[in-house]
Parts: sequence; C-alpha cells; structure tokens
Amino acid sequence: MIDVHAHYGWDYVFDEDFTLEEQLAKHADFGVGATILQPASCHDLERVIAQHDAIAEAARLFPGKFYGMANPNPHLRDDIYEAELRRCVEELGFIGVKLHTFAHAVHPGGRDGTKVFKLARELGIPVMVHTGAGIPFANPSNLIEVADRFPEVPIVMAHCGMMIMAGETILALRRCENLHADITWTAGFQIKHWADEVGADRFMFGTDHADNTGTELAKIRTCGLSAEQQEQILHGTAERIYGIKL
Repeated sequence: MIDVHAHYGWDYVFDEDFTLEEQLAKHADFGVGATILQPASCHDLERVIAQHDAIAEAARLFPGKFYGMANPNPHLRDDIYEAELRRCVEELGFIGVKLHTFAHAVHPGGRDGTKVFKLARELGIPVMVHTGAGIPFANPSNLIEVADRFPEVPIVMAHCGMMIMAGETILALRRCENLHADITWTAGFQIKHWADEVGADRFMFGTDHADNTGTELAKIRTCGLSAEQQEQILHGTAERIYGIKL
C-alpha cells in the first residue's frame, strides 16, 4: 500500500498534531509500504521550512518508507514561494506539491493558485489540491479549467470533494484525463461507482490522519471493488503518478 495523503507536524489552522510515531505505527499495524508526507497547515515561511526539513529527515531515516510533498502558502511572495518549492524538489527530493484551498484560502485558478501549477509543470511534479470543505475555493469543478490549462500536470483531487461536493468530482474526472483523486473521506459506494465508470487507475489510497488508516482501508476492501481495482487504488496509481516503486 502507498498512502499518498498524510501530514507531519503541528497544524496551525486545525490545531492537530501529526507525529512520526503515528505514521510508523500505521505502517506496522496495517502493512503500509510507503507514505507521502506533507506539512500540516502553516501560513508563514519559517514554520513551513521547519516542517519540510522534518519530512526530509524522516525520508532520510526511513528510505523508501517516506517521501515528501511540499506545502508552502501560495500567498507568500512569488520569489519566496518559488525558492522554497524548488528547494524541496531539487535539494530535498520531494515528489509533489499541495495546494490547500481551504487552509490557505486560495482559489486554484486565481493568481496565486496558478503559480503553483506553473511551477509544478516546470519541476515535473504532480499537484494535490484540497477539495470539499472550504466552498467555493475547494469545489472540484474549479479544477476543470486549471486541468485544461495545464494538461501535462497530474492533478490529484484530495478527498474527492468529500460528501458535500462529491457530485462535482465525477464531472471533473469525466472531463479531464489529467485529473485524479485520493479517496480520503469519500464514501465506499462512490468509489465503486466511479472506479467502474472512469477506471480505478484514477484513484489513490490515502489516510489524511494516521488513525484513519483502518477506516480508509476497510472502504476499499468492502465496497465491491475487484481485486485488480483494489490493487490499482492501493498502490498502482500512486506508482504511476508519483514514480514510487515499492
């Protein structure tokens, strides 16, 4: 299994503490092979640098088990944002970037949101975008125009719009082939219907919170997916999109 959506550090927006011990326990208890770690929500540069460095250290201490995803605030000054994202990818070896529409109050198609996709295209990395809670910035339909403008950039819709905006997720997936989704906080019946329609290779396993691992895994195992579909969601899609080899 590859967990494409997990956090590490203190979240300054949602007051959550995500620890490495929890991530290691998740690996041991559920057989997770690799996790892509992203910072918890930080608004300022100093704190996100510290969390990026902590993720890089986890990847160094546990090679092949942890990978990094950057998450600087897109509202940081352009040169500062670009320098930190480039540092994460070119120096720390991170394999993706997060655009948190809710925590950072940013529209993915707006000025500051667009720079994330421009840089991702230059750096050759996927962009994960928070969808669901945080309307209107977090609407999955906002990504249709963005995906059309950046067809070479793999875009991952985190949470599939959650329940509240789930109807827009399948509309976006039908429209844009470079859109994918992680299944955190998504209903099992939706995963089954969507995988049958657009292919399980558009979806990826994630946990968001380490103690949510059993719940997310149970959905995949019990919602009626074939063994092949489950393998795609649990690791196949992530291997292709993020270049991870278990």
